[in-house]
Amino acid sequence: MSNIKKAFLNGKAFIPFITCGDPDLETTGNVIRTAVENGADLIELGIPFSDPTAEGPVIQAANLRALQGGVTTDKIFAFVAELRKDVTVPLVFMTYANVVFSYGSERFISTCKDLSVDGLILPDLPFEEKEEFLPLCRKYGVDLISMIAPTSENRIAMIAKEAEGFLYIVSSLGVTGTRSEIKTDLKSIIEIVRQNTDIPCAIGFGISTPEQAEKMAAIADGVIVGSAIIKQLALHGTEAPGYVGAYVHEMKQAVL
Repeated sequence: MSNIKKAFLNGKAFIPFITCGDPDLETTGNVIRTAVENGADLIELGIPFSDPTAEGPVIQAANLRALQGGVTTDKIFAFVAELRKDVTVPLVFMTYANVVFSYGSERFISTCKDLSVDGLILPDLPFEEKEEFLPLCRKYGVDLISMIAPTSENRIAMIAKEAEGFLYIVSSLGVTGTRSEIKTDLKSIIEIVRQNTDIPCAIGFGISTPEQAEKMAAIADGVIVGSAIIKQLALHGTEAPGYVGAYVHEMKQAVL
């Protein structure tokens, strides 16, 4: 069993996204540990990038704060090594193809294995180009997680059939960020997914309230939340862990 599947064994999974190094790595560690204590089943760790094309203004600003604070991929790897001494939930990196290329793809992915990082999400990697990374991911036992967007249409079945770890279902067109309403016909997308794979699927982009989380969890196996958590970090800085913990608890209760 992929370690990622364990995140979906405790009812519906709640998956927070956290930008590493915003405002500093010590706070990132405190936020992650507090999130896990309050029910987070899997953590998406964002490796900052100077041009995060999938992100809205909230996460773009977090990337900028982290980079200006001096965070690097090597510092994040050292941080995760320390984190893994007591955090056992599945971890996945979310970053951009250029980050992996510039570090050295094999060096990056083999380090993921060494750190017990279970998966990799590259939102700017088209499904048709995943062979750039897939052989290395398979060599080192790191799940390359695919995304399905509302525009995927006749590609949904194809992407689902080859999915690993979990499928990231993008709720809405556009970039990340909270939304007052999600209008995409996600139920139809997930029906096609279910016909083609038994890999769990989690919905992300735009989810911020317990009501939205409950609605999404009713049709999927998990819910991913990023911008609403990053807003707490922007607002409270090093004092954010307590606020994030309370928020994660509320959201996990909503998806159970």
